[in-house]
Amino acid sequence: MKKIFDNILKIILGFGIFIVLIISLFGYQDIPADQLNKKYTDSYSSFVKVGGMDIHYRDQGKQIDSIPIVLIHGTGSSLHTYDTWVSELAINHRVIRMDLPGYGLTGPFPNRNYSYNNYVAFLKSFLEKIEVKSCILAGSSLGGNIAWRFTIENSEMVNKLILISAAGYPMKSKSIPLAFKIAQIPIFQNIFTFITPKFIAKASVENVYKDKTKVDEVLVDRYFELTLREGNRQAFVDRFKVKSDTISHKKIKLIKQKTLILWGEYDKLIPSEMAYLFHNDLPNDTLVILKNVGHVPMEESPIESLRPVIEFLRN
Repeated sequence: MKKIFDNILKIILGFGIFIVLIISLFGYQDIPADQLNKKYTDSYSSFVKVGGMDIHYRDQGKQIDSIPIVLIHGTGSSLHTYDTWVSELAINHRVIRMDLPGYGLTGPFPNRNYSYNNYVAFLKSFLEKIEVKSCILAGSSLGGNIAWRFTIENSEMVNKLILISAAGYPMKSKSIPLAFKIAQIPIFQNIFTFITPKFIAKASVENVYKDKTKVDEVLVDRYFELTLREGNRQAFVDRFKVKSDTISHKKIKLIKQKTLILWGEYDKLIPSEMAYLFHNDLPNDTLVILKNVGHVPMEESPIESLRPVIEFLRN
């Protein structure tokens, strides 16, 4: 009996040591917002109060432009994903981008509601707050889904639409980033909010790139550190708890605005087959499939992906 007890005690102690080791190696505390603000803001950065949150955004380019371009990023990302695009677009346009609630420097929704409807309502409140009455709306992945939903509900506010690897139709991914997988497993969800190995961030970014060599340490550090912003890890998990919407995509046919559909040929998260569904449903669109590019063309191949955008804006 004593031998059995000793063995159980050893197992418990061994497991305890293993947990302590994991926490010591991969456990990270939240990084205070003020600390991250110093590193990831610039002279164009501003904060505006919307729905009890301090929204981080940048407003660049020609301020006299009455129809600015508004850029929305995807899951786990931030406004920085459009850095190269904005450096070019701001020459001839006013360009606005924000960190969505739950990501970047903005921090989480106070009510922890990460439904598409809540994001659409947020976007409207944000644009009204900064006095934008009409815009060219562009969104990537999650941001693309928010963009087309917003266009349906607020058609008068959208002059043109740009969908970049946009979510929306029921589909099955060919490959899913590691962080996305973990956030969807109930047993790991709570652990993820305080044990977040950096290699998960790196593997997740590499997953959405066709050319893995473009994923450098600066890029990984940005994704990783902004994930550690106070409240963002819980928000990341909360977002994946939202039930899938399998109905709203039927309304995409109602969109009349000129639309650019921009997709990476090697997008495995939202496969390029989805681009053709948008193309078939939208009555006034242009479809561009980018060769040798993954899920985030504006980040992986910014120069190549920007060309069709500029052409679309000229026309």
